[in-house]
Amino acid sequence: MANTYTLLETITVGAAGAASVTFNSIPQTGYTDLVIKASPRSDRANVKDTIDLKFNGTGTGLTERYLQGNGSAATSGSLANYYGEINAASSSASTFSNLEIYIPNYASANYKSFSIDTVMEDNATLAIAELFAGLWSNTAAITSITLSVVNGTIFTQYSTFSLYGVSALGTTPTKAPKATGGSIIQTDGTYWYHAFLSSGTFTPATALSCDILTIAGGGSGGPIGGAGGGAGGLVYLSSQSVGTSAQTVTVGAGGAGVSGSFIRGNSGTNSQFAALTAAVGGGAGGGDSVAVQSGLTGGSGGGSIAQTTGTTAGAAGTSGQGFAGGSGSTDNLTYRSAGGGGGAGAVGANGNAASPAISGAGGAGVTTYSSWGSVTGTGENISGTYWFAGGGGGSNGTAGAKGNGGGSAGNASGSSSNAQANTGGGSGGCSGTGQSTGNGGSGIVIVRYLA
Repeated sequence: MANTYTLLETITVGAAGAASVTFNSIPQTGYTDLVIKASPRSDRANVKDTIDLKFNGTGTGLTERYLQGNGSAATSGSLANYYGEINAASSSASTFSNLEIYIPNYASANYKSFSIDTVMEDNATLAIAELFAGLWSNTAAITSITLSVVNGTIFTQYSTFSLYGVSALGTTPTKAPKATGGSIIQTDGTYWYHAFLSSGTFTPATALSCDILTIAGGGSGGPIGGAGGGAGGLVYLSSQSVGTSAQTVTVGAGGAGVSGSFIRGNSGTNSQFAALTAAVGGGAGGGDSVAVQSGLTGGSGGGSIAQTTGTTAGAAGTSGQGFAGGSGSTDNLTYRSAGGGGGAGAVGANGNAASPAISGAGGAGVTTYSSWGSVTGTGENISGTYWFAGGGGGSNGTAGAKGNGGGSAGNASGSSSNAQANTGGGSGGCSGTGQSTGNGGSGIVIVRYLA
């Protein structure tokens, strides 16, 4: 009789939300059954949403029957693409559903049965409990499982999904993480990855040799024709010895966006793993003022705004962590443009005051850790390549483009957007009185070790 549960992977949805979550590295030996325990919530403008289920990327061959109770009536039936009610945006704030999926004999050459138990409630106004009996009429072993929202757009931040393997009595599991901690725990078969989207602790069950990627929060751009914010510093350390005590992980916040006159943006804050070298927060972009021309130094430096005559150099980055911001161009109140924020992979571009004025693009981030992003679903995904720590674009004239890696573009006629969360990207500058710059992207810490 199977009686041993082993946590295989955990996914916690970050600030950007997730249209779906996938467990795609399911071991084919060592376990008899699979269990998913989830606590999801949807962004649908309703009190409830439903979830969809796919095995090996397909919903073909899935059939089910359900029994539902809502406190006043019981119903039963069968519906395609319907596997349980979950809380949605109009339900009680911060209320998440409970969901469990049990899949026995998942690697067999027979059809796969499964059961689902789900509960959602809206602060006693509405409560729904459901049981499902399902069948996947396919003899293939289950190698991946995908859950997605049906009516909404995304699972919201803090939705959690954990996959467990159930091993038979007396057997030794062949695959299990060797540490706890992190918002996302995934494996590619060679390494385990623990991605921290917010601060926490990493606790190994045994001493480990770890590779550690640490990215600080990015800076925000400057207002009213301001320059782009610099990306958070990026530090990579390989083969670090980590003992069995709990290790503190700090994930830096992005710099808050600003509005108004004669001010810079805000720098991001540092990220750190235990006592190892910290990644420095990204520099802020310069604001539109003779007194405030330069950006601020950081992991990558902030860009600089134009001045009345000559140019102002962008702020410096931190050696080994990022690059400088771009310089601002001469400002004759007709043709002016600001520099882009620096990125982890390149300097921010300089502003060009020629007619038409062109503001500098944010410096590019890096793709060195694209495989890390692919496994954990983090970073900015551009056509299957994952980027981290790009700078924000400058504003005014023709606004500067974002730097790949989570940065946001400048805006020549309005507010700029937030940089992407958990990338360390810098936000772009903005133009116009009353407009505001977006927030810099929060940082991230990813730890990996051999499986």
